[in-house]
Amino acid sequence: MAHEELPVPVFTVLDPVYGHDYDLEEVQLRFQTLNSKFIEIYGGRPEIFARAPGRVNLIGEHIDYEGYSVLPMAIRQDAVVAIRKRPDAEKVLRIANVKDKYSMCTYAADPCQEVDLKNHKWGHYFICGYKGFYEYAKANKISVGEPVGLDVLIDGTVPTGSGLSSSAALVCSSTIAIMAVFGVNEGIKKKEIAQLTCECERHIGTQSGGMDQAISIMAKPGFAELIDFNPIRASDVQLPAGGTFVIAHSLAESQKAVTAATNYNNRVVECRLAAIVLGIKLGMKTKEAIYKVKTLSDVEGLCVSYAGDHGHSDPLFAVKEFLNEVPYTKEEIERITEEDLSTIFANSPTSLDVLRAAKHFKLLQRACHVYSEAKRVFAFRDAVLSDLSDEGKLEKLGNLMNDSHHSCSVLYECSCPELEELVKTCKENGALGARLTGAGWGGCVVALVRESSVPQFILNLKESFYQPRIDRGIIDEGDLGLYVFASKPASGAAILTI
Repeated sequence: MAHEELPVPVFTVLDPVYGHDYDLEEVQLRFQTLNSKFIEIYGGRPEIFARAPGRVNLIGEHIDYEGYSVLPMAIRQDAVVAIRKRPDAEKVLRIANVKDKYSMCTYAADPCQEVDLKNHKWGHYFICGYKGFYEYAKANKISVGEPVGLDVLIDGTVPTGSGLSSSAALVCSSTIAIMAVFGVNEGIKKKEIAQLTCECERHIGTQSGGMDQAISIMAKPGFAELIDFNPIRASDVQLPAGGTFVIAHSLAESQKAVTAATNYNNRVVECRLAAIVLGIKLGMKTKEAIYKVKTLSDVEGLCVSYAGDHGHSDPLFAVKEFLNEVPYTKEEIERITEEDLSTIFANSPTSLDVLRAAKHFKLLQRACHVYSEAKRVFAFRDAVLSDLSDEGKLEKLGNLMNDSHHSCSVLYECSCPELEELVKTCKENGALGARLTGAGWGGCVVALVRESSVPQFILNLKESFYQPRIDRGIIDEGDLGLYVFASKPASGAAILTI
């Protein structure tokens, strides 16, 4: 059976989850500490633990929300949630963190409460899972009774603001922890939970595309996954021997939820507008384009058909024919759509925030990135499956990663000076390929490095990129392992009854 059809596994020991690429003694100590801290705070043991990993996206950036396949892998860093139903009748959610810098968050046990997007708190990510769980239960006629109080303790090792999906790891682990503590996790397929957790995270105000949650829930140790959407499917991709991925933090924090209106959600809106304008230019009726076209994948067929009529096969031919390179004003787009943009996006408060913040919209550049990046994902998968030698495969994958970064940087403009410096440093020190990963505007770079070169590569990065920042007091030398590390593909979400 395909692994997206299976439920999230339940284990009574740590080995099946952490037996790959982990120090098991260290993991056992972590869970003992989590258990002790839970007892210290709440006066009793947790009923269950749930964990979900962060991820690094190897290729396919900013295209999941456009309906295109992506190719991430899970990393060993994760979020673990310890949880129990409160033993008293008080209907309150208490959410604590092992790290002292995160103060306890307290909420009413009310699944209908709104997430206060103007007052951003780390505990909101748990509430996303809580609200989503109740919405799922109601839609699927699952009886969970009256809301009850919950005691929760969280321990996350995915660096925040790193572009490695610390938020998705927390939302996924919270959601499956809530499902498990209410006893409704059995029989629910991973693909359903991946879809649910994607919808959960939208409560935080980002128009998430689903990649982060899909890989966190469905990952298998030793494999990257080609994730397809509509419906969600995962196909194993065995990476060639001799290569390792090194993940390095630019130390510029990527605040995806906080900057959504000007960065992440802005690009979602620009892609929707590019798709609508293309649809109209390629012959769709205006009203049909506005109400039916949601993503660039919706009009790819029209673009390819037009290109075919002119002796080409690439959708970019139509993009360059019908979209202007010069940014569009709101008024220029409204003349094409014959509709106010505020009416088109009336049902999306986060998109209306974008319209209020945006001065202009770059449609050609965003469409060019999405269509070319979608092709690179399958070129990456095809290279892995090809008859090339392992060395030949690694070189091909490296080149595709370099092309992806250039597109993210120049066409999608989701890079930043620190990411550019770090990508350049990786290449100068022998990386076969290096690119920003995650939402961008800060966060991490993923570099493909020959396995035999990894220790020296990391040492070189430390000396050339990190040491000056250690000297300036930006990070402590003892924390360097949090900011640069090698990773093989790790395991996905699990429930633990240890």
